Amino acid sequence: MSNTSQQSGQGKASGTQGLHVAPSPHISDKSFTTQRMMTDVLISLLPLILMSLYIFRMNAAKQMIICIVSCLVAETLFVKMRDRVATLDDFSAAVTGMILALSLPGTAPWYVGCLASFVAIGIGKILFGGLGMNIFNPAMVGRAFVMIAFASLMGAAAYEDPSSLVDVVSQATPLTALKQSAIPTSIGALFLGMTNGSLGETSALACLLGGIFLCVRGTASWEIPASIIASVFVIAGIADIAGSFSGDLLMHHLFGGALLFGAFFIATDPVTSPLTFKGKIIFGVGTGTLIMIIRLFSGYPEGVMFAVLIMNAVTPLINRWTIPKPMGVA
Repeated sequence: MSNTSQQSGQGKASGTQGLHVAPSPHISDKSFTTQRMMTDVLISLLPLILMSLYIFRMNAAKQMIICIVSCLVAETLFVKMRDRVATLDDFSAAVTGMILALSLPGTAPWYVGCLASFVAIGIGKILFGGLGMNIFNPAMVGRAFVMIAFASLMGAAAYEDPSSLVDVVSQATPLTALKQSAIPTSIGALFLGMTNGSLGETSALACLLGGIFLCVRGTASWEIPASIIASVFVIAGIADIAGSFSGDLLMHHLFGGALLFGAFFIATDPVTSPLTFKGKIIFGVGTGTLIMIIRLFSGYPEGVMFAVLIMNAVTPLINRWTIPKPMGVA
């Protein structure tokens, strides 16, 4: 028996605390709980929520209520099916519902948000074993499902509602207008959010305010959004230079669509993103590159959802490739 084992055994025999040897890290912040992280996310989403309510009004409120309630019901149902205790108090289901709602168009029928929520919780989360076990971002799993199942209700044309009393909802989304009709949107409208789109993607300012809060709090790793935005900036800049270099293409790809919303609130999910500094940079660069490949070379004007899901699948490999070497190992 080793000296450490003897000391541990003697400690137990004498009623004193034994010596336990474990790998690093040896210091942990017990206040950094799942509930605190999810609360931070909900707080950071407030600028986006307020902006979406201002632009889309009752359509936004309806979509948020449907998705949050559906996610809470789905979490309770699927957890009880596994004979587990429901854990709604960690707010993870509420966060999934809110992010899912903000990724949907306000014009989507109620059953789209409801079905997306059940798929997000049931297939995207519980099927893998619950919170912390899922490979893919649950909200994006739900959104991808309804986008495939209800293509006519989730396509570019579905965002336009000529009968709407809200002016911006009668217009095409900025990326769609630029890609299909070469019609640019003013940079001011893109930055402030006076444009059409998914509920949480219209205002670059709101996304930046909420995203910076998340990074300052340490809930989100700044390396991921920084590398995503930098990658998009470089590739969109090259594409702009190859054209007329009016600046419209670059600014549209930075401030239009779901880039900032996805970079700060979706790609930074700690469960589905890499653990190491180098891994986070690789993840961000890969996500940003895929976004631009989809935007520039496919018929689809947006690519954040698909890019994040693809990189989620690669995350286990990235973690394996970037395992830090122990001290003293060559």
